[in-house]
Amino acid sequence: MPSRLREIPPTAGLPLQAADLLPRGDALAGRLAEQLGTPPLQLECSGTASLLIALATLRERAPGRDVVVVPAFTCPLVAIAVHRLGLTLRLCDTRPDHWDMDRRALAELCDERTLAIVPTHLAGLVADLDAPLAVAREHGAFVIEDAAQALGARDGGHSVGLRGDVGFFSLAAGKGLSIYEGGLLVTRDDDLRHALYATAARDVPARPGWELRRSLELLGLAALYHPLGLRLAYGMPLRRALHEGDPVAAVGDDFPPDIPFHRVGRWRRGVGTRAATRLPAFLAANRERALARVARLRALPGVTVFGEAPHTTGSWPFLMLLMPDAQRARAALAALWTSGLGVSRLFVHALPDYVYLADRVPHTPTPNATDFAARAITISNSHWMDEASFEHIVAVLAPMLD
Repeated sequence: MPSRLREIPPTAGLPLQAADLLPRGDALAGRLAEQLGTPPLQLECSGTASLLIALATLRERAPGRDVVVVPAFTCPLVAIAVHRLGLTLRLCDTRPDHWDMDRRALAELCDERTLAIVPTHLAGLVADLDAPLAVAREHGAFVIEDAAQALGARDGGHSVGLRGDVGFFSLAAGKGLSIYEGGLLVTRDDDLRHALYATAARDVPARPGWELRRSLELLGLAALYHPLGLRLAYGMPLRRALHEGDPVAAVGDDFPPDIPFHRVGRWRRGVGTRAATRLPAFLAANRERALARVARLRALPGVTVFGEAPHTTGSWPFLMLLMPDAQRARAALAALWTSGLGVSRLFVHALPDYVYLADRVPHTPTPNATDFAARAITISNSHWMDEASFEHIVAVLAPMLD
């Protein structure tokens, strides 16, 4: 049974150790590039900042193009970033019962104005890139892989982020390896890599006040990222937001319009460098645990449990389930969301359905994405989720699916 004193986080983050906080070492981007087998990585202050730098750089290389096409089921920060740069956002509906962009809809949205298509690797699983790449090449557009949730995922034996023109990762809290907030850019193209560096050198200020704030937040994460501390830092705000009838705030989808933009300081880089030595073993354990639990959940009737496509490897921060209908998804969340067992939602809505984004997101009908958002729930893949807790979740879900 759930404990009133413990809280399993909704995603599997790599816990920091006291030794990680000591002031030594500073090679985070290089360490991760070596582990992932990528070209040099560029460290920025967040995944969203990385996307901003990528879009700004590509706009300079393709004057006259101003349209960015994104899936309708993705993080609201993507829409906020596109709006901040004054670019035009187009929403692509997803294919039925999935978060990948529908190929036919994507082809109809793209034209000579298209700057970039942004497919998203969600739940640490590799997105279908064949359609975005084919459509982008047809129209002379770029592909930016949103791998914010997929650090360590692999596609055909190679890190995600390398099939498109640019890829970016997130180092935010709960995203596997974390420096509280951080991001990484990657590209196979040497000229484009130099251009990304140049954009960051020109546009990203030092802003020591922001870096001090992030350093203090990282200390808080190190102190509270365990089941007892998370009851205070995550569980109590979650229950308060749900009690007030605000699921958007409960999930953390209510982002401010301003995106922090600053350089990452030496101390946080060092913390990430030391923690990164444990990342490969952490990812391997995540995958082993996830594959066993996916098999267990797939025994339940009527539920879709997402897994790895052929020739791909996920990073598995959480498990994504699609309930047979919105009513049973609501019932599952009513029973489990406040249980402390790491059951949650990824994004509460499809992008057009967030009221606070009405001035930044076109009112485009996206029925498949709206349906997906209403039926999807997530289950944490944290190592703190023991077998008894997982079986309790299964036992709650099973009667709803008979």
